[in-house]
Amino acid sequence: MIGNLIIVCAPSGAGKSSLVNAMLADVAGIKVSVSHTTRAPRDGEVEGREYHFVDVSTFNEMAGRDVFLEHALVHGNCYGTSREWIAAARSADMDIILEIDWQGAQQVRRIFPDAVTVFILPPSMEELERRLRGRDKDNEDSIRNRMANAAEEIAHVGEFEYVIINNEFDNARAELGAIVRAARAKLATQRERHSNLFRNFGIR
Repeated sequence: MIGNLIIVCAPSGAGKSSLVNAMLADVAGIKVSVSHTTRAPRDGEVEGREYHFVDVSTFNEMAGRDVFLEHALVHGNCYGTSREWIAAARSADMDIILEIDWQGAQQVRRIFPDAVTVFILPPSMEELERRLRGRDKDNEDSIRNRMANAAEEIAHVGEFEYVIINNEFDNARAELGAIVRAARAKLATQRERHSNLFRNFGIR
């Protein structure tokens, strides 16, 4: 049995991680892939929970061994998704959320064209900047860099199947959960997960 791959992208500050974490409380049978990154841990982050934190040389060595399903340079730091972990989780019939940027999404879609893709938009650029400042995690230069990158990131929204506007958090959370549930009801997914039932009905 093979679980679904669900790619969730958003500009920094749009609320991607908050929405995903809230959705996990509503939907069973789904995990979030923990990426490797070269950025330093923020206060409260735990190795293996938010990220696997590695130095640049280790990351490059892993990339050279084709460890990553996808990897990209984002906001000056490297991020990568473990190919082996994704394969093991999917083979255990577990749906997987990939919180990655548009570059990583392009790489994953080339390998898994059936991946479900979701883009989270803020209600406005002004609100995005307000949220970045309100989370008190970035200095002024970082905020300016993230705002500049946000325009490029949002320009790729047309590459995604679903778009959620994170204006009202509870509505956006419900929409993300609905997308995950809908993906499970796709014909190809149901045929894979219930092959005996399909055979009994003579469905091909």
